[in-house]
Amino acid sequence: MSEQTERKLAAVVSVDIVGYSRLMGVDEVGTLAAFRSHRAELIDGKIAAHGGRVVKTMGDGLLLEFPSVVNATKCSIELQTGMSERNFGIGKDRQIQFRIGINLGDIIIEGDDILGDGVNIAARLQEIAEPGGIAISQRVFEDVQDRLDIQFVDFGEQKLKNIARAAHVWRWQPNDQPAAAAPEARETPAHEPLALPDKPSIAVMPFDNMSGDPDQDYFADGITEDIITALSKFRWFFVIARNSTFVYKGRAIDVRDVDRELGVRYVLEGSVRKAGNRVRITAQLIDAETSNHVRAERYDRSLEDIFEVQDEITATISGAIEPELAVSE
Repeated sequence: MSEQTERKLAAVVSVDIVGYSRLMGVDEVGTLAAFRSHRAELIDGKIAAHGGRVVKTMGDGLLLEFPSVVNATKCSIELQTGMSERNFGIGKDRQIQFRIGINLGDIIIEGDDILGDGVNIAARLQEIAEPGGIAISQRVFEDVQDRLDIQFVDFGEQKLKNIARAAHVWRWQPNDQPAAAAPEARETPAHEPLALPDKPSIAVMPFDNMSGDPDQDYFADGITEDIITALSKFRWFFVIARNSTFVYKGRAIDVRDVDRELGVRYVLEGSVRKAGNRVRITAQLIDAETSNHVRAERYDRSLEDIFEVQDEITATISGAIEPELAVSE
């Protein structure tokens, strides 16, 4: 570590735009303009008022730092309630919603940037927050539970990706608050289907680890991410971003719910099972509107080189999906 690097305890807030890739696919110019407007009229002012700072923007989100975990949490709740009000009257397929993760931890300062597990945990908490909601770590909950008149729901121990230890997570959602604070009924139903993009669209769900070995979660996640990346190279159809699909990890899903929530026509599901030096990977392409299987394949390979296996499976699946989508469309 260089002499210029320093550490400190800080509250880190990770903010992600739900379904950013889909929004950009529907209306790129309008989405960027709306986000700039939200920042100018709501977000930046709230952050400054609570003593925080924008560390950096990541296209589909923000990384924030606060010296006070109470202020970080108050700011995040005000951002979510403010966005709910600003989205009133806007079609569900064009609303900008956030997922927010908050962690209190030790961070490394490098210039204007912040690094370390304290930052990584906030980002992973954001991934398991509900749209319009907030996920916080146990340390954050202990600091704010007696200082804020806010109700958090115990989400239990959660295994966060690339984080060695399980984290106890608490979640905040507007619907979990007392009835007196609930927002007025809206004309738009909560589960109104999102409009489909103009081109074929697909969501790759996190592949299930069927081996019973938690260490194989990384392999299953790697397969999923590689397929998303490979499919994104086919410019003529639309692929949902990883952050939007990984919130479904570990959950039993109905592909029709994915169709409604993400606005996609096709869903790719799969599983990974490892036994000794062999791996079996299954993948099935589903029409989300009808729940009919378009294609299903099984791949048996050795694990002499895990990265070669990932590349081979990714190329095989993505190569099969591209013409299959063309035929279906």
